[in-house]
Formats: sequence, C-alpha cells, structure tokens
Amino acid sequence: MANLNGTTSDLKSSFLGVYSVLKSELLNDPAFDFTDDSRQWVDRMLDYNVPGGKLNRGLSVIDSYKLLKEGKELTEDEIFLAGALGWCIEWLQAYFLVLDDIMDNSHTRRGQPCWFKVPKVGMIAVNDGVLLRNHIPRILKKHFREKPYYVDLLDLFNEVEFQTASGQMIDLITTLEGEKDLSKYSLLLHCRIVQYKTAYYSFYLPVACALLMAGENLENHIDVKDILVQMGIYFQVQDDYLDCFGDPETIGKIGTDIEDFKCSWLVVKALERCNEEQKKVLYEHYGKADSADVAKVKALYNDLDLQSVFTEYESKSYQKLTSFIEAHPSKAVQAVLKSFLGKIYKRQK
Repeated sequence: MANLNGTTSDLKSSFLGVYSVLKSELLNDPAFDFTDDSRQWVDRMLDYNVPGGKLNRGLSVIDSYKLLKEGKELTEDEIFLAGALGWCIEWLQAYFLVLDDIMDNSHTRRGQPCWFKVPKVGMIAVNDGVLLRNHIPRILKKHFREKPYYVDLLDLFNEVEFQTASGQMIDLITTLEGEKDLSKYSLLLHCRIVQYKTAYYSFYLPVACALLMAGENLENHIDVKDILVQMGIYFQVQDDYLDCFGDPETIGKIGTDIEDFKCSWLVVKALERCNEEQKKVLYEHYGKADSADVAKVKALYNDLDLQSVFTEYESKSYQKLTSFIEAHPSKAVQAVLKSFLGKIYKRQK
C-alpha cells in the first residue's frame, strides 16, 4: 500500500486499493452462495455506485486519524482499517444516492445516468440500495469484530443512518407536489433539514470513526459533534449559493433548486428581506420549471443583493467556527477540525 506521507494521489490510490480488497471479500461472502450472474451483478453495481464521487468523506477518515496520531507514522494495518471505515461511509453515501435518485426521479448523477436509469436495472435499484446498506455491517464484522470499539462503530453507523433518513423525510414532505407552500420555509426548517440530511453523515461521521479508532469515547466529544454539524450547515449554505450563483462549468452541474422548490438558504433569506410586492413575485414564480420563472426569481435575488448577504454570512461563519475550534483543549482535535474547515472555506465547487 502507498506511503501515506507521500502525495494526495498516493493516498487516493492506496484508498482505492482498500476498495478492491473489500469488494472482493463481499463478492465471496460465505453467508451467500453466489451464482456467476449474481456475482457479476453486484460487482458491476458496486463499481458503478461506490467509488465514483470525490471520495472526500472516506479520505477524511484517514486524514483525521493521521492528525489524531500527531505525526506518528501509521502502520499498514492502521492505514487499511481507517480506509475500510472511510469506505463504509462511501457505501452509506452510495446507498442514500441510489434511493434518493429514484425518489427525485433524477436523470444523471456524477456525470452518468442514475443507476435506476441504466438499461435492465430499473427498480432492481431499490434492492441494490438495500444490499449496499447491508454491506456496511459485513465489512465492519469482518475487520472490526475483535476491536474494543466494535459495538460503538455499529451504533454510530445506525444512528447516523437514522438521522439522515429522518432529514430526508423532512425534506421530502416539505416539497410535496400539490402542497407547495413557501410560508412553511424558514431558517430554522432549513437548518433542521441540513443538520439531519447532510451534516451528520458528511461531517461528523468521518471524524467520529477516526476518534473511535484512536481509542476515544464519543461521549467526551459532544462539542466536536456540535462544531462539525455547524460546519455541515455552512457547507450546505455554500451549496445552495453555488446552485444559483456558481459557474456550472466549475461545479459540474446546472443548479435546479429554484425549479425543484427546494427549501434553499437563498429563498429563506429572500423571504426575510423582501417587501410585499417582491414576495408576490416569489410566490408566483418559485418552484416552476419554466426558464422565464427561474429568471424572475434570480433577478429578485439580485435586487435583494443576496450575493453580499452570503459573503457576510460566509465570513461570520468562518470566524465563529474558528473561535469554537480554537477553544478546544486538544491540539490534535483542533488540527482535525481546522483541516475540515480549510477544505471548504470559500470553495467554488
């Protein structure tokens, strides 16, 4: 396996090496008697859905664990185990996305057709999502069963999955077709959706995995969870902003929050700032697929100067998060949190 003191590409290639091992173990899992067809199906399904993204969440487990070890060289075994936990998060992400795309009737994901849109897959994708979910405890059992923190790991993944599914539920019932009601949208609702749907699994989970591996008790790190959840909310606000004002070439997708009637930070801020006349424009045009409606909403966002509102929010959030991090007693934990914040501050994609 590549030396982790090398470059980022070394880290990524050694991480992908862990994926190959885990995939091979799952395709030969003694709990199921595979046929050639079923093994080929799972093999293709995994390659299509698990390793395709930026892998930030998974790689963050290794990064965080390294920082918690304060410069000590990691053993091959530690690299592999941190990588395996990172992949469990990527598997969780794949499971959410496969089902999410079906619920949203999306067409593309990561620049290719959504898995359920692939010929001959269709609604088999629902069962594939369930399989992806079930691979996580298989991986944990195989590699962590003898570890003192095994039960804590299982508990952590179960809890975060529950929180994410519950966040997805709030998001889905808020944007129900035929019941579009902007008056329900508030900063509080936006925070609730983001906290549960995104922040726990994208920000808290990678660090919690690294803390458990380093022998820490998560009960002693509630403050770390709070900071990471705040960071997750800040990350989503950036996402909402980039969906509207970012460059599609840079982001790699064309934003559709306005058409999709999303409870976006921008629409919540617009509702807070607009007069009665402007509110009418929002109520009339938000959530419509026509490009003329979208243009009217964007023009209103410009009139309300939401770009400046965001810039101010971004710098305040950064200062607040930095002061929370610097108040943490452990320098190693501070380093982990600062590394996370550094990756997302002022991002363009």
